[in-house]
Amino acid sequence: MAERDARGRQRPAARTQKRGQFSTNRPSQRRRDGDPARRAAWDLLRRVDGGGYANLEMPRLLRAAGLSGRDAAFATELGYGTLRIQGFYDPVIELCAGRPVGTIDPPVLSTLRLGVHQLLGMRVPAHAAASETVGLARSVNGAGAAGFVNAVLRRVTERTRDEWVAEVTAGRDPLEALAIEHSHPEWVVRALRSSLLANGVSADTLEDLLIADNTPAPVTLVARPGLSTVQELEQFGAVASDTSPVGAVLESGDPGEIPAVRDTRAAVQDAGSQLVALAVARAEVTTRADQEWLDLCAGPGGKSGLLAALAHQQGAVLFANEVSEHRTELVRKTLVAAIDSGAEVMIGTGDGRDIGAEEPDTYDRVLVDAPCTGLGALRRRPEARWRRTPGDVAPLTVLQGELLTSALDAVRPGGIVAYVTCSPHLAETHQVVSEVLAGRDDIRQEDARPLFEPLAELGPGPSVQLWPHIHGTDAMFFALLRKVAP
Repeated sequence: MAERDARGRQRPAARTQKRGQFSTNRPSQRRRDGDPARRAAWDLLRRVDGGGYANLEMPRLLRAAGLSGRDAAFATELGYGTLRIQGFYDPVIELCAGRPVGTIDPPVLSTLRLGVHQLLGMRVPAHAAASETVGLARSVNGAGAAGFVNAVLRRVTERTRDEWVAEVTAGRDPLEALAIEHSHPEWVVRALRSSLLANGVSADTLEDLLIADNTPAPVTLVARPGLSTVQELEQFGAVASDTSPVGAVLESGDPGEIPAVRDTRAAVQDAGSQLVALAVARAEVTTRADQEWLDLCAGPGGKSGLLAALAHQQGAVLFANEVSEHRTELVRKTLVAAIDSGAEVMIGTGDGRDIGAEEPDTYDRVLVDAPCTGLGALRRRPEARWRRTPGDVAPLTVLQGELLTSALDAVRPGGIVAYVTCSPHLAETHQVVSEVLAGRDDIRQEDARPLFEPLAELGPGPSVQLWPHIHGTDAMFFALLRKVAP
């Protein structure tokens, strides 16, 4: 039976080697350098370890290495997958190395993680994973480290993934065991479980949620109404979304090669983000005919791009505010097509916390897409789970509350405010809303679920919490708040 080589290509049966077997050649006789795809994945881990963002660094590394097609896909899967699952791989490495990972030189640890991911998380034959990883170690870590890497990987191959799961989770609390097996910080697992229960979802689905977080999200596109159509995107290989009426899924290929995306008539955008923007435009308001909409925290501009198109269709003006000059420029770039089409859009830089006092009772619809921990988008941001800590939550909730208060002051009586986060953490969602509303008698929360129909399983209301494992979207939270006439 034919076996696959390091890229998954079939090779002649005569060269087949059983899992767990290595070449009898000494490390010094094996490949002396890593192949370009593995080197790009290693460079990604090192840059992320230095503070970089995987989604920004990976395209640069692929271009620099001249990688495309299957090689680029392999490098991306290897790098992103290793970043996601390192919380499981590190205990395995510790057992095989006989010492804590904190005592291993970080560049060597990156090499080991890549090797273990190939052995336990990818369809790479054991001998190929070992040989290529040892070659990478020789190139980037030195000959001595290559021997150490070889010895550790030999031990890893002595057990299957399931056997290693049983070994590293033995005797653990059930939630701690889930956190290790599915490579999430334990505090995140506990927060997700609490949110599931509070939103009417069985805690039995927690493992499904963790698995969804570790599954690369599909590339979803939005056809901005009046500028592009789903049918146009389908002409370039996309498939119409069954979640968003303006969405499409690109199963393969580079979205940047689609003319509508290049021209900002369409964009890459998660279906959950599309749904919350559509909900803002669908909500009933009882203010005036000539409406003014406000995107309070507009950067980098994805939701503003959809809102601008929707506002134009309804004869409204969109004001896009962003606190950062750099992100304001990103908003301008993504709104080029909308502005060129005649949409009235005002883009400015300012602190959203001040707008309510400076412009009270001004806007008819306000979106507060608040800065948050981003725990709802872990499948898209492989390193994010390791960068957030429980200590990040409290300062963010203070900011979220201030932004929401400002938005409620800025909206007209009869108008609506949509409070949105890409995090299901209760402290950032239900608690922020309840604490802000506790001090006001001019705001009422309304049932947001009708705005998301025909989507099913929307919970008990009145807010909506989307889930990757249920709706196939990022875990977006949406609360609909209306200012009542005095």
